Amino acid sequence: MIHSMTGFGESLEQVDGTHYAVEVRSLNNRYFKATIRLPEELADLEGELESQLRHRASRGAITVVVKMRTTDAMATHKINDTALLAYLAHLETIHSKMQDQDHSIHIDMTALLALPGVLQPAEDEQSIVSRAKPVITRLLSEASDKLSAMRKAEGEQLAGDFRIHIKQIRQRLTIIQRRTGQVVEEYHQRLKTRINDLMARAKLQLNEPDLIRELAIFAERADINEELTRLAGHLDQFEEIIGADNGEPAGRTLDFVAQELLREANTIASKSNDAQISRTVVEVKGAIDRIKEQVQNVE
Repeated sequence: MIHSMTGFGESLEQVDGTHYAVEVRSLNNRYFKATIRLPEELADLEGELESQLRHRASRGAITVVVKMRTTDAMATHKINDTALLAYLAHLETIHSKMQDQDHSIHIDMTALLALPGVLQPAEDEQSIVSRAKPVITRLLSEASDKLSAMRKAEGEQLAGDFRIHIKQIRQRLTIIQRRTGQVVEEYHQRLKTRINDLMARAKLQLNEPDLIRELAIFAERADINEELTRLAGHLDQFEEIIGADNGEPAGRTLDFVAQELLREANTIASKSNDAQISRTVVEVKGAIDRIKEQVQNVE
């Protein structure tokens, strides 16, 4: 069964006072493209998460958003006393060198806390990554399952639409097939009537072999049976692909088959010398165009 390339999945969990959330969104793309947005302290997980995604999808622009919020004491930062005292000592040195030392100096402790190295996380980055990695990996798997379920459901809808268009095309091909034999016969009658009229005016006798040869040339030039057979074969192949349950991506193959459908329809239109067939081919090409448009959403 084919899968769509659009979908959404999310998974949430709280572990040891930390809230984790993973969202996965997928949109159409000719190739696989992953965009992963992580908290700064979890940046080292990007490569592993992308590898995990590649095992779940072959095409699509996939965006992963990971959120982490700590609510307990681990969310606080530690004050680096050594760094803070060093800054204060440096300020005293500067003050002692000033010519006018009668002016008092007001130190804003909040500003000091913003200086590099004064505030430090309660945990080092490696510990944060080690603690969060199994949780985020699991949540990504759960969110990806939900994404896959949505992509599968939309794929089933696409397959239903494809079958409707294919049925319409087959109905039009039946009309064209019935008409092809009549076209040659009608051309024969028109040609014979016109030649007899011209011959009667010129008081000449019709050369039957010449008429047969001209009719044979027209029949060969206007013969579209081969194109009709190939087009029907491509429709069979298309239906076989959308009905297959082998888990293989089918988007690129379906896109190629849709192009072949349009090529055969164009050939039929160019070879046809009949207004009714031409009108029917326009309807066939319209249905193929809708198929080609929807195929762009298949993984």
